[in-house]
Amino acid sequence: MTNVRALTESDLPAVAAVYGHYVTGSVATFDETPPALDQWRAKADGIAGAGLPFLVAEVDGQVAGYAYASQYRPKPAYRHTLEDSIYLAPGFTGRGLGGLLLGELIAQVRRTPAHRLVAVIADSGDPASARLHKAFGFEEAGRLSAVGFKHGRWIDTVLFQLALD
Repeated sequence: MTNVRALTESDLPAVAAVYGHYVTGSVATFDETPPALDQWRAKADGIAGAGLPFLVAEVDGQVAGYAYASQYRPKPAYRHTLEDSIYLAPGFTGRGLGGLLLGELIAQVRRTPAHRLVAVIADSGDPASARLHKAFGFEEAGRLSAVGFKHGRWIDTVLFQLALD
């Protein structure tokens, strides 16, 4: 059984493990060291404190992925622009969980004062994330060329945005 629900404290180790997989084995994130559990706790508390969603996809009692919305940038004029983050556990990709998470995330973000939702996607050569965002109405807004260097190579990011109102 698959369920998308709000993050709980007990989900944090699984969330950290999912993200750690991408930190160490991919260029999907530009982090190079997996955040510690206390850093995840602080992130989750900050997201909740801002009134924003942090969701998990649970399959048969196991955290199979997560998604959250956070402030796009810290400067005050960006206060109505959010950024999404979505990661699926290894072995759970290609099952539609990304769509379930993103759909629910967008629905919850629409209930906030946010005006735009932004996705910053590393151009790793895998089109899955861009395809997912386009399916939910995100439009490509630009490319930043060779802005990240990880695992011995330069990586572009592609910016997507969704109008929320």
